[in-house]
Amino acid sequence: MSKKPKTTEAHHEELVQGLYDQMKIIFEKSEQPMYLYLDDNHKACNSKFATFLGYKSPQEWADVKGSLDPFVADKSKEIVSSAYWDAMNKMIGSTVKVTWKKKGGGTINSTVILVPMVYNGHLFAIHFVTSASQ
Repeated sequence: MSKKPKTTEAHHEELVQGLYDQMKIIFEKSEQPMYLYLDDNHKACNSKFATFLGYKSPQEWADVKGSLDPFVADKSKEIVSSAYWDAMNKMIGSTVKVTWKKKGGGTINSTVILVPMVYNGHLFAIHFVTSASQ
């Protein structure tokens, strides 16, 4: 009997979990909020990033599907999109100023270091976030 092939959804979830597991010590011990991003529906963050945006847990943040609209303020969307495009297409990192939307309302300013990373042949963007108030 042949094994049923994985769906793209299951494969992407497995990739996100695999990279998170590989980087677990960084996600858990980093003093910075951080997240990894495969696509709009496949991402993971550390507890510091979830808390930074007002979410109760990394899972609650990751469960928000769709684009970055719920997270990134309008004035920063083009900046984040451009930095992501550069990472994915030119393989270059960026340092950008980003204004985030907090879950409960309001915004918070930050500096984000965004770098490309490959895991199992798939390109991810890793984001390290520093609050502008630090």
